[in-house]
Amino acid sequence: MTPLWQPGRHEPLQATAWNEGRAREAIERIGRTTEDDFARGGLWTAHPRSSGKQGPHYMLYAGACGTIWALHYLAARGAVTLANGYAPHVLPLLRPNRGDFGESGAPPFGSYLMGDTSILMLQHLLAGGCEDGIAGLIEANMDHPTRELMWGAPGTLLAALLMHRHTGEARFADLFRRTAAHLWGQLAWSDEHQCHYWTQDMYGERSDFLDAVHGFIGTAAPLVAGRDLLPPGRWADWQACIANTTRRNAEHAGGLVNWRARLSEPRGNAWRMQFCHGSPGFVVCLGDWPDDSLDDLLAGGAEAAWQAGPLAKGPQLCHGTAGNGYAFLKLWRRTGNPLWLERARAFAMHGIFQYEREVQQHGRLWHSLWTGHLGFAVYLLDCVEATDRFPTLDIFYT
Repeated sequence: MTPLWQPGRHEPLQATAWNEGRAREAIERIGRTTEDDFARGGLWTAHPRSSGKQGPHYMLYAGACGTIWALHYLAARGAVTLANGYAPHVLPLLRPNRGDFGESGAPPFGSYLMGDTSILMLQHLLAGGCEDGIAGLIEANMDHPTRELMWGAPGTLLAALLMHRHTGEARFADLFRRTAAHLWGQLAWSDEHQCHYWTQDMYGERSDFLDAVHGFIGTAAPLVAGRDLLPPGRWADWQACIANTTRRNAEHAGGLVNWRARLSEPRGNAWRMQFCHGSPGFVVCLGDWPDDSLDDLLAGGAEAAWQAGPLAKGPQLCHGTAGNGYAFLKLWRRTGNPLWLERARAFAMHGIFQYEREVQQHGRLWHSLWTGHLGFAVYLLDCVEATDRFPTLDIFYT
């Protein structure tokens, strides 16, 4: 049987019973330590395991914007009590973040996960305003050549949806529809695979990713969530397109399912099994699919993530145990089967073990939403409350 993941990327699940008190204590400890570190040193420095410079990072994905967002999100849900005020520190993130990416003198830097858009959205959350700036960034990012969630129009498509849901402003619904129409016009067709896909001009190469952060299925998530905003009949076109590409590229082995990272990669490889590359991202992004036509693939993908076990990289969202665990929370909410909630909580307890191991090894927290311990704290809270909203993908404004 062809393997669907690389065993060396995973580790055995710790057989620890679910303990809500321990989960809440870990959330509180992560929040308190994050605040204490800010009070001592200001903006949080990068973790030794993070790539790039070792000073502060500023973005939503792996920097201060995401850390501040997570603290306020946890506080809004009653899981932590904040001692510090962070609103004055948000807009000053714009300039150094642009400098990190060489965008200081460039046009508006609209990237949702890495750029200006989410920083302005956080400012809007904490202090109001910025609607015009956010709308301008969405407009300017519409033809970005990456065509994926992190940098391109799919990310600002998501921003338009989140802003419309929060403000009710018609202009954000219009930006959502226009961005979706633009992306529809950029779809390519593969005769070999008999499906649609997008290309991404990214990091100096042209790619055809299928996955959740850089690829096709990450673009599908805001389209599924915002289908009610699309013109009459357009969702039916998108639904057929998304379902076809998803099904034609699924790889099966003994009832389990995974997807390769790129359309152009050969089938039959041993693939990654994480949110950003692999079935957990597909399950999360399609967790709100409006009918049962893909349920067999979603169940097979989540089962594969369970059998693979927790990721050895740690408890993170993007490529860690929490990101995979959200696939189980999606299936719990979708099916009502308590098995999936039990599995999500089993990964949560293992994630506490990983988080404590990392702190012991490095003597500090990893202050990051998507790649560190703050995102894991949000996952713990969702396991406690048995909900499935993936942070800053499914929800930004409480």
